[in-house]
Amino acid sequence: MIDIKFLRENPEVVKQNIKNKFQDQKLVLVDEVIEFDKKSRAAKQEADDLRNQRNVLSKQIGALMAQGKKEEAEEVKNKVREFGDRLTKLEEDEVVLQEEVKKRMMVIPNIIDPSVPIGKDDSENVEIEKFGEPVVPDFEIPYHTDIMEALDGIEMDPAGRVAGNGFYYLKGDIARLHSACLSYARDFMIGRGFTYYIPPYMIRSSVVTGVMSFAEMENMMYKIEGEDLYLIGTSEHSMIGKFIDQLVPENTLPQTLTSYSPCFRKEKGAHGIEERGVYRIHQFEKQEMIVVCKPEESKEWYNKLWKNTVDYFRSLDIPVRTLECCSGDLADLKVKSCDVEAWSPRQKKYFEVGSCSNLGDAQARRLRIRVQAEDGSKYLPHTLNNTCVAPPRMLIAFLENNLNADGSVNIPKALQPYMGGMTKIEKK
Repeated sequence: MIDIKFLRENPEVVKQNIKNKFQDQKLVLVDEVIEFDKKSRAAKQEADDLRNQRNVLSKQIGALMAQGKKEEAEEVKNKVREFGDRLTKLEEDEVVLQEEVKKRMMVIPNIIDPSVPIGKDDSENVEIEKFGEPVVPDFEIPYHTDIMEALDGIEMDPAGRVAGNGFYYLKGDIARLHSACLSYARDFMIGRGFTYYIPPYMIRSSVVTGVMSFAEMENMMYKIEGEDLYLIGTSEHSMIGKFIDQLVPENTLPQTLTSYSPCFRKEKGAHGIEERGVYRIHQFEKQEMIVVCKPEESKEWYNKLWKNTVDYFRSLDIPVRTLECCSGDLADLKVKSCDVEAWSPRQKKYFEVGSCSNLGDAQARRLRIRVQAEDGSKYLPHTLNNTCVAPPRMLIAFLENNLNADGSVNIPKALQPYMGGMTKIEKK
């Protein structure tokens, strides 16, 4: 959510930003916000004036009564009552008008960074840099669930009977590999100075609407029936949510957090051949990075965060690249975002394994998070998040890039301590 003052003073900038995100249907919201905001401020001003007048008249009543002028005092009392009735109406109007303003402000997209390329959808995202040399072996690489089944590491049909499509059982060495990737990611991030968290896996609606747009919420979140609780789609939701309504001391910034959680997603509208297996699923686990920092430091942290993911994957000998997300591919709260994609030797192309985002002060404004500066002033911090690793999707890249011709899978040195010293997973 952008600053209402900025919208008042720069309506054309906000409109151009909406056009850059190819959401022209929202252009009318800018003028509506300005109109409702104008009426709201007028109602507030009139109410303030009436309160001042009422205070003056109230003092007159006491003076008139002291002078024995009861009739005049009664006349003034009647006027005070009239002011009270009008005040009640103005206060009600102000609440309604502010709600109309907020409803529209919540869906007007955040102002994107000038460096973001203009494009309609993810097909127009721009490659930034490649890390590692993509290799296609001289033997055929099976589909990832076929690799796992050959290693006796996955059961899809029983999961379908238990929970339906989009679920899975991991077992044996593959389940252990899954946990090893997460444990290694935890220690990797701790080694880079991040504080490790395990957060709540459910959050209230006030947090949901604070951390994401309504469109994302509808497509992602599972609601707990009969409760004001949602299952998290990523631990970023809980971790940013923990600062709701807080005044954060400036000397505690930046706050650099890394959190593990299961994640639950509807994946509404997901389809296609590469969404078989464990590519798009309703339940997975993830190691996340979250930063709360001063506004002037967020660009620097943005670059640090996506580089952490690149370094993690490269430490496992997986080639990756970074893609700058274009304007039309940015969620409404995001100022800037890039995807980290891993190389798939089977598909001979890259696919997404993580996403890094700078949300500016949008989440802080929605969640009413402020920073107490040393000089006594208060301001909104910037928030950022990034995926370190999210198996089992990451396992697709891992298995394909470490597969041998005989069907066995090599374990890189970085993971061997988490696999009990194993150097290879053998075909069963």
